[in-house]
Amino acid sequence: MIAQISDLHCGSPFFDPGLLEMAVNEIRELEPDLVVVAGDLTQEGYASEFQTAHTGLRPMIEELTTVVIPGNHDAKNVGYVHFQDYFGKGEGAGKSDRLLHMSKEGYPRRLTVVAVDSSKPDLAEGEVGRERYDWIRDSFSTPADFRLFALHHHLIPVPGTGRERNIVWDAGDVLALLEDREVDLVLCGHKHVPHVWEIGGMLVVNSGTASSYRLRGYTRPSYNIIRVTEESIDVTMIYPGTGERPAASYDRRTGVLDRNPDLKAMFSKSAWRW
Repeated sequence: MIAQISDLHCGSPFFDPGLLEMAVNEIRELEPDLVVVAGDLTQEGYASEFQTAHTGLRPMIEELTTVVIPGNHDAKNVGYVHFQDYFGKGEGAGKSDRLLHMSKEGYPRRLTVVAVDSSKPDLAEGEVGRERYDWIRDSFSTPADFRLFALHHHLIPVPGTGRERNIVWDAGDVLALLEDREVDLVLCGHKHVPHVWEIGGMLVVNSGTASSYRLRGYTRPSYNIIRVTEESIDVTMIYPGTGERPAASYDRRTGVLDRNPDLKAMFSKSAWRW
């Protein structure tokens, strides 16, 4: 089981610390094998905002295997130095990139996680960058039952989010690289709208904002729980403190992605009021 949480936006007037506390406690109760925190922990990249984010996430980080990467808001105002102060330096071509090889009971027994910092200081746009390609390729060369790639920015346009100005600059090259490495799952944040795509046998899952009301349309604060078996990948949207909804189920044997109608209905008033 994998928990995907992003876009906390600590320091924003729309940030709700109660939502973050509920999300963290719910994830701790679920005890997933891995938690991916996919960026935008802060609003302006200030040290005090990183302190709030770290304090809120600490119980989860101390108990569960957790990978944290920054987003574009975290790179504002030289915020990347504070990110490293609170969440540590990474490896690879970028100082905040992460590489994790996991072994555990059950499937997948061997899991490779590559998470990159796609942010660019003081810009909303994202880029993985050619200087990382060899490192990503080598990191996924280790034998694994399941390969996961994570970044903050979205690799594929997300419905209901307006003009696509902030997609990763080198998205095409990155997608080709990930397909070549037979990556199974890509986790993204950034747009505050949950969605699931399938491309080339790879599932691309976007998470919403977990703890703020910086929302589009009638979407709600949420994070994702992803259950992986040899046969399927199932994505569930969790609304902190209020419930959950299935988002999509991907049959790995047939390559068929079945999106729950609720994923499309979340832009309606009925989805907000359920």
